[in-house]
Amino acid sequence: MTNLREDFFKHQAQTSPHPLMIEVASAKGSYVYDVQGKAYLDFIAGVSANSLGHNHPKVSKAIKDQVDTYTHVMVYGEFVQQPQTELCKLLVDLLPQNLNSVYLVNSGTEATEGALKLAKRVTKRSEVIAAKNAYHGNTQGSMSVCGAEVQNRAFRPLIPGTKFITYNKVEDLSKITTDTAAVILETIQGGAGFIVSQNGYLEKVRKRCDEVGALLILDEIQSGIGRTGTFFGFEQYNCVPDIVITGKGLGGGMPIGAFISSYEHMSLLKQNPMLGHVTTFGGHPVIAAAALATVKEITETNLMQEALRKEQLIKDCLQHSAIKEIRGKGLMLALMMGNATIAADLVLKCMDEGLLLFFLLFEKRAVRISPPLTISDEEIKLGCAKILKVIDEITA
Repeated sequence: MTNLREDFFKHQAQTSPHPLMIEVASAKGSYVYDVQGKAYLDFIAGVSANSLGHNHPKVSKAIKDQVDTYTHVMVYGEFVQQPQTELCKLLVDLLPQNLNSVYLVNSGTEATEGALKLAKRVTKRSEVIAAKNAYHGNTQGSMSVCGAEVQNRAFRPLIPGTKFITYNKVEDLSKITTDTAAVILETIQGGAGFIVSQNGYLEKVRKRCDEVGALLILDEIQSGIGRTGTFFGFEQYNCVPDIVITGKGLGGGMPIGAFISSYEHMSLLKQNPMLGHVTTFGGHPVIAAAALATVKEITETNLMQEALRKEQLIKDCLQHSAIKEIRGKGLMLALMMGNATIAADLVLKCMDEGLLLFFLLFEKRAVRISPPLTISDEEIKLGCAKILKVIDEITA
């Protein structure tokens, strides 16, 4: 009989030396189950992707209904397909007036690529300003604006013309000039440690972009789709981007991304050259149907408001001297531990206790808490109790 674990290591390309190695049998609601029948309470949600938990009935029904109707029929933008069009219209209805044209792609990193191309096309400039320790994806264009040398150095040369600033450092905004095509920022910095805008920082970035004619791209791949209490995180600031990037939670567990801008800007991709941005599977009807069901469920219920209440519940439950700070907003939270060893031990030992936590890319002292928006109060309390139990054990 084939050994699945051996085949996993032998035939499936790996991303790290030490994967978590849960052999998944099924998943439902806030739980993942392994082949031995052990249940894991999911405080990760597929790294913020499973907005409505696992196997949500409305998302699953939308997928099954669309599979029975048709799957892929044509490359993006040629045929009129109901799931794509309805999803784009619904997203536009939820956004400020200048963000009225949606380009659907397959992932967040593809959305980043499209947004950068669009900014250069609109401004006829090439310089991009990005933040240190940002994360916008892992293709070469996206890596070029990630500002994390530990990730980038093995793959240089990357795309030239990027300068880096420090998030929340107002003095750095002078680097944004009339040579700048775009400033790209995460509304909440993810991999750097779930860092939120302080002292009107995003508003000041917006003002500086307006002064020099640069476009502002906000990356909402993690912070969007209701996770931080509003549909997009930027709604909580007086800062409307020229282009917004989304992905992850938009698909309800299915692979999707999108970049959204004005009709005038997007129209530039249609000519000079024609096919300025193309994708075969972007807007796939099955994926679009899942995303449409996901967005409807989030916007037609109180899940967004509940994300803020659940944030406070988590903070109230996780009072411990070993937790130095809880960063983030809504259900995009990071526990800041005293050092990287404690953080790693917490993630691994909680898995033994049947609780899934995860790491952040660049801030090794941080432990991710990004559960499904549908998680119950009882599940939150149970997960937090497990965290406190493990912290007591590893700091005793």
